[in-house]
Amino acid sequence: MKKKFILLGVLLAAFSFTKTNAQINFGDKAIGAVQKGVTGFTFSNADAAKLSKEAVDKLDAEHEIAGPTDGYTLRLNRVFGKHASGDGFTLNYKVYKLKEVNAFATADGSVRVYSGLMDIMDDNELIAVIGHEIGHVANNDSRDAIRAAYQKEALMDGAASQSATVATVTDSQLGKIGSAIIDSKYSRKQESEADLFAYNFMKKNGYDVNAEESAFRILAKMSEGAEASFIDQMMSSHPDSKKRADDAKKRAEKDGLYKPYTQQKIVNTVPVTTTKKATAKKATTKKKK
Repeated sequence: MKKKFILLGVLLAAFSFTKTNAQINFGDKAIGAVQKGVTGFTFSNADAAKLSKEAVDKLDAEHEIAGPTDGYTLRLNRVFGKHASGDGFTLNYKVYKLKEVNAFATADGSVRVYSGLMDIMDDNELIAVIGHEIGHVANNDSRDAIRAAYQKEALMDGAASQSATVATVTDSQLGKIGSAIIDSKYSRKQESEADLFAYNFMKKNGYDVNAEESAFRILAKMSEGAEASFIDQMMSSHPDSKKRADDAKKRAEKDGLYKPYTQQKIVNTVPVTTTKKATAKKATTKKKK
């Protein structure tokens, strides 16, 4: 009877937590709250990477992914192919062909970019946004996020919540964890640090740092206009775009690098190439004349 009451208490606590946190907040307070429910729980970087990969594999199977010869894939490879590895992590990139304006990176180094984002950002702006997501990986925010998501699901399962190690999750739990990855919310401090990582990444690699301000201005403007619903997902997990644009501008001004940014041409189509045979034929015809 005593065991039944203990289990009932765990389930009621889980229900209460779930009801008051319909969307998982991955800030410091939220992570601290779920940690209280699991005593002696350990979650290594390897655990985070393994669980993240499983969740992303499921997401990949559920979304339309741009193929290797698709214009979106070719552009992403051209822009970020040279940055497949960083300080202690290796990245893999794919494009989800969805109109939503979003991007995310996970603890295993998976980076997923929505085609909707690539439709409104030029190369430099895209680098700023993806650089921000990579910042969450480099700063271990993604690891802490997947840890919180796992713990939340473990708390829903009384038996799993009593384990001190990572247990195998069900397909349903994996789906919820995947959704949490997409909708993940970070603390303001984590967001600010990821923005700084993106800025420094761009500066180090010779990109125009002013594109970071421009990217946030685009999101801020869209969130206020008729297209607000178009970027609800991105804005819900990346708030305060106007303030973050202001902060990016201040960083560039402090470094003496600021200048108004002009968006470059956006090309998501496969480049048109002229075959040598066609060129030779045209040259021969011209010679006969």
